Amino acid sequence: MEEKYSSLEIVEESPNSGVFFLILNRPSRRNALSREFFSEFPKALHALDHNPEVKVIVLSGAGDHFCSGIDLSLLGSTAASSGSSGSGETLRREIMAMQDAVTALERCRKPVIASVHGACIGGGIDIVTACDIRMCSEEAFFSVKEVDLALAADLGTLQRLPLIVGFGNAMELALTGRTFSGKEAKELGLVSRVFLSKHDLHQAVRDVAQAIATKSPLAVVGTKTVLLKSRDLTVDQGLDYVATLNSARLLSPDLTEAVMAQKQKRKPVFSKL
Repeated sequence: MEEKYSSLEIVEESPNSGVFFLILNRPSRRNALSREFFSEFPKALHALDHNPEVKVIVLSGAGDHFCSGIDLSLLGSTAASSGSSGSGETLRREIMAMQDAVTALERCRKPVIASVHGACIGGGIDIVTACDIRMCSEEAFFSVKEVDLALAADLGTLQRLPLIVGFGNAMELALTGRTFSGKEAKELGLVSRVFLSKHDLHQAVRDVAQAIATKSPLAVVGTKTVLLKSRDLTVDQGLDYVATLNSARLLSPDLTEAVMAQKQKRKPVFSKL
């Protein structure tokens, strides 16, 4: 029986497509991240990751915005409860649990595409920087907002954003907290593609997800794993890692099946030349 979530919704728009939408579902609060979100999100990702019918996950937001950040009432209650206990360690553990919920995106073996429209602020940036592919609509806008709340972003933005947009750009965005557009997000490399409308974005993301879903699951999982692992390694270490991974898989019967299946549907690459 499928688990029900108060802050999320899981939808497979096209049966047997392998593409599942994981939707932030608090539109009345601009999909602000609640306490329930941080417990439900890793559970939902774990369930999708272990569902053999799921090939690709699209992360999107219900309503007019992707995510307006962490619900301020959650920040207040977290600080109050930790303050009453008199323990900074209690607060540290709560923050680390929230960090872990976001990192679940990277632990998930299936590729995750962030589809961003409207606001993507604070905690929204934490989330999309942990996704594998990011696309947005032209009207999307972004902000690393935590500095305006007298905080340092602590759920992954300061660690992941510099690897995506460069150290200098990340420093400027994090220190100013300024709002930047979908077009600038593309120029910075935060998103790979920008579309005129939410409808166009949805169609394009669905097409990209479907294209990935047709690939060998073994190759897709392996590619995501190697890219994430190599991010923290030297080139030589990354090459050694992928050599070890592929040497094991080349001996696997799964690879033989994948190669045979590819041969059966292969079209000549140079047929039009």
